[in-house]
Amino acid sequence: MTAAPSRRRVAVQGVVQGVGFRPFVVTLAAELGLRGHVVNTGDGVLAEVEGPPRAVDAFCRRVAADAPPLAQVASVRHEAIAVTGGAGFTIAPSRTGGGPGRSLIPPDTATCAACLAELADPANRRYRHPFITCTDCGPRFTIVTALPYDRTRTTMAEFPMCPECAREYRDPADRRFHAQPVSCHSCGPRLTLRAKGGAPVGGDAALTGARRLLADGAILAVKGVGGYHLACDARNAATVALLRRRKNRGDKPFALMARELADVEELVRPGPAERALLTGPVRPVVLLRRDRADRTLDAVAPGGPDLGVMLPYTPLHQLLLGLPGDPDGPRLLVMTSANLAGEPIVTDDGEALERLAPLVDAWLAHDRRIHVPCDDSVMRVVDGLPLPLRRSRGCVPTPVPLPAPVRPVLAAGGDLKNVFAVAEGRRAWLSGHIGDMDDLATLTAFDRAVAHLTAVTGVEPTAAVVDRHPGYRSARRAARLLPGAPVPRVQHHHAHIAAAMAESGLDGGRRVIGVAFDGTGYGDDGAVWGGEVLIADYDGYRRFAHLGYVPLPGGDAAVARPYRMALSHLRAAGIAWTADLACVAACPDDERRVLAHQLASGLHSVPTSSMGRLFDAVSALAGVCQRAGYEAQPAIELEAAAHAHGPADGYRFALRDPGGPLIAEPAPVLAEAVAELRAGAPAGVVAARFHTAVADLVRRLCAAARERHGLETVALTGGVFGNAVLLSACGKGLAADGFTVLRHRLVPPNDGGLALGQLMVAARAPDPEAWNPKTED
Repeated sequence: MTAAPSRRRVAVQGVVQGVGFRPFVVTLAAELGLRGHVVNTGDGVLAEVEGPPRAVDAFCRRVAADAPPLAQVASVRHEAIAVTGGAGFTIAPSRTGGGPGRSLIPPDTATCAACLAELADPANRRYRHPFITCTDCGPRFTIVTALPYDRTRTTMAEFPMCPECAREYRDPADRRFHAQPVSCHSCGPRLTLRAKGGAPVGGDAALTGARRLLADGAILAVKGVGGYHLACDARNAATVALLRRRKNRGDKPFALMARELADVEELVRPGPAERALLTGPVRPVVLLRRDRADRTLDAVAPGGPDLGVMLPYTPLHQLLLGLPGDPDGPRLLVMTSANLAGEPIVTDDGEALERLAPLVDAWLAHDRRIHVPCDDSVMRVVDGLPLPLRRSRGCVPTPVPLPAPVRPVLAAGGDLKNVFAVAEGRRAWLSGHIGDMDDLATLTAFDRAVAHLTAVTGVEPTAAVVDRHPGYRSARRAARLLPGAPVPRVQHHHAHIAAAMAESGLDGGRRVIGVAFDGTGYGDDGAVWGGEVLIADYDGYRRFAHLGYVPLPGGDAAVARPYRMALSHLRAAGIAWTADLACVAACPDDERRVLAHQLASGLHSVPTSSMGRLFDAVSALAGVCQRAGYEAQPAIELEAAAHAHGPADGYRFALRDPGGPLIAEPAPVLAEAVAELRAGAPAGVVAARFHTAVADLVRRLCAAARERHGLETVALTGGVFGNAVLLSACGKGLAADGFTVLRHRLVPPNDGGLALGQLMVAARAPDPEAWNPKTED
């Protein structure tokens, strides 16, 4: 006897829009012989299925288990409803009502293999189409203007589909069934090449002209999915040097885009984890260790230990680098964000023509608007594990799961490498990389990004969580966006540690030993902290140990001129400023006299415990870097010297117990380094021994914390732990000592992950109106 039909309403939440989920549901229902419909809503996807009970049960199981590759199903809820009859299974018009949305928009995804095959197939109607895409790849987050995710709510709404694309869009058997960015040569978008002094050209002529210009040594502005890049032939040292001068880049390395991995394999040796990142759907810039014997790309990355490499992630990039059979052209391009240091990436076409005019010789643009700016993500691999250094394109807006529920909140992040977050319940949505909050363009970008992220997530923040620094612009901006709302403040290094705990799934029920090493963070005593070991959970922290204070002479001047930091540390260690030391020789006589007075009197010299500044000091002392042309240059080049030398026995910090936090004194380290330098030791020896010394210090301090507090878990966080040599040495050493080691996997250890920790700390406050951080003396 045939069972009576049943009908069920099935609600699916997660990343289920923009990933071909409705077409998948249609196909699954047809396979199971079910009737009904499916619809996008502000909360996700809603289906009603009717048919034999066994088939309905199978649908409810398989709707998550068999989901499309880019989908991330968070929950499936279903309920029995009345049978209605009818025939067939349809996609119904999207529903926009029902309160704030909770659907999760997928990130932009690299071009899939099927689309790449069509791109290179002369028989395919999308042959050489710069915007080829399907349900499994292409732009998503950067083109979304509202939810639910439909073409009308993206910047593709400006391009009506041609009859052939519309047929594919409506055909359940086609892989472009309901692919919202679907397009072809007929319906657009379209390319335009504008060279200075020349008439604009479009179509394939634009690509041909762009490739010719690159081969001839020109610098181009190239419009991507999340903003403009500046591009040139990476092997043309003169052009790379010209770009560096035009952009006022200093010695900061440029990112590279290679046509394929083989084009860089004589320069770097990617391992399996690095290859997976390079060829996966995110396609970040991956930092790869250079073959130091090869000097061909010194213009691209002078002094650095790594080359930042990415593979093409859009069809436009593929065409720019050339398809098989194309005339020869550059196979390795510099591909760097089109902005000045710290500013947001340029996305607007008119702004690109104006602001980039001093930098470029031509513009390769298209007429699809970028609604959300999104820089390239940056990652490296340490001990086989990915370490994010910038979480942006390809990762945003995928939420970070939270180990405990939080109230609706906006976390402002920091002022450098700003990334903010909005959160509610057990999800946090981090923004892409915004930039340094020191100019109007970045502040405006912050406001726009907050408005967009709150709109697409449906989070309505009731508090703005900010850093404790009284002068942070990010704090003032967040408070301004939420007038009258509580503004809880979280200590900088506490937030770093909380971020590491949160992404590791710790609920805060047990404290951790938090090692937070960075350049700058506002301390409870008004000093500049940055070499901290805290006993912490989400509720509060105790300062267990820190690097000994030395003066930071002139604030930012000491950061820009590392020799000043070296002289400050030498003076604190009682080591004379003799002319045979590189840092002394680098400091002009007049400046040295002023500096001596500053350090003696304390004038404009706030005390700092920063580990980042100690790295600067040792870099200058060893003669590696005396002037910083970009952030962390002294430390990056010191790491390069240590890596080139290889492992070495370390110096040893002194530990002092004044009755409060333990104090790690670098004086013995500096004394040994000076003695070796005076004996003729090369910089690499000092660099390697210093890295070993810092790793040994971490192990000793964590052992002391375990002895006093019985804790077995260590969180390694802060920008200094972007250093692969140090992170590896600390991680392996602590694991050998029996500790559970938390490393960053989902958010950066630098200030790009700060917002995640801020919101977790604030979430523990029972009443944000009366919020007050708990610290222990």
